[in-house]
Amino acid sequence: MSIVSPDFIDAAIEIADLARLISLKYFRQPLEITQKEDASPVTIADQQTEALIRAEIEQRFPEHGFYGEESGQADTDADWVWVVDPIDGTTSFSTGKPTFGTLIALLFQGSPVLGVVDLPALDDRWLGVKGQETLYNGQPVKTNAMQNIKNCSAYTTTTKMFDEASMKRYLALTGQCKFSVYGADCLAYGLLASGFTDIVIEANLKPYDYMALVPVVEGAGGIISDWDGAAITLNTGDQILATSNDALHQKALAALRI
Repeated sequence: MSIVSPDFIDAAIEIADLARLISLKYFRQPLEITQKEDASPVTIADQQTEALIRAEIEQRFPEHGFYGEESGQADTDADWVWVVDPIDGTTSFSTGKPTFGTLIALLFQGSPVLGVVDLPALDDRWLGVKGQETLYNGQPVKTNAMQNIKNCSAYTTTTKMFDEASMKRYLALTGQCKFSVYGADCLAYGLLASGFTDIVIEANLKPYDYMALVPVVEGAGGIISDWDGAAITLNTGDQILATSNDALHQKALAALRI
């Protein structure tokens, strides 16, 4: 039986529905794009979407912690912590590309146990709950059984996320793959969960970029870890590897050990 209360699941879904209303209101509309201190882009849509999500969570679960990309952290030492990226793929969003998503995760004692990956413009939603099958638009999905790296496709949002050292490791893996694909943002992990791609490898990420992905990938039969194979927690670094099954994951990790 899952440790995640049905109330938590229902709340995550309801909040994702509300968040869609804001992001879609601003999508493909004239927007001012500004840069934060870390040089990442932000728009009013990011800010308003997170403000709504945070207000809903604080009203429903005042004893829970919160970690958001735009509004920061509060009570992250609590047993239950929500981790939110209001618009994953702000660059895509602000240029009219529909691969942006809202990521809503719930952590228990530092480990992700619930994740919503919602792509409003595509009407795509993956729901992952620890101990349950991942659902895509309400229907169970499974990763594929591909184990030969030479026949794999590998997704990465952009190679600009790699520094010199991580680029060498990235190429050591993807150089063995059949082909590489770029620019999908969080959609890549949903496609992996649904069996359409085999590997997603990324770096220079923050916890709000990947926490919601973990239950989605794992509940579909996939594996997600850092580049050294360690489980994802709130203390994980910036390098994430997701694959469609354990055998492939071990081969991918071996390729990264250079």
